Amino acid sequence: MAESEPVARRRATGSAFEWLSTAVRLGLAVVWAWAGLAKVSDPAVAAQAVRAYRILPESLVKPVGYGLPFLELALALLLLVGLGVRAVAVISALLLLTFIAGIASTWARGIAIDCGCFGGGGAVAASQTEYLQEILRDIGFLLMALWLVVRPRSKASVDGWLAL
Repeated sequence: MAESEPVARRRATGSAFEWLSTAVRLGLAVVWAWAGLAKVSDPAVAAQAVRAYRILPESLVKPVGYGLPFLELALALLLLVGLGVRAVAVISALLLLTFIAGIASTWARGIAIDCGCFGGGGAVAASQTEYLQEILRDIGFLLMALWLVVRPRSKASVDGWLAL
């Protein structure tokens, strides 16, 4: 017996969303891998970037600066293989909201820094800041994470294989 047209349309739409979720998942994995790899080789510079925001007490600067690249790499790996996608997307969204708030806070306080999001970081000349672009970029990444919170099911994922 042939499928009814509405059922076939729902399946096709679901498949299209799964492919889109796959692209978003892999795209966000690349973002986290790029950010983590850029920082993991020089944790002292990563800590300096954290310090430049002037938000955390000094006792937390090194743990955050040294630990953040490993968190980013873990998120990248989990997204790459598609394991715990919704949970990873929630953590990603919270982390991105934290980054957006940190950049906005620094901008509002008139502190001139390079965000250090993809390596480097620290004080720069006021003319070298790119706060608006950084916030807009992170909002784009946040939208990707939120898509995966709503639609975590994707192709070629461990989650999909476990659901079989």
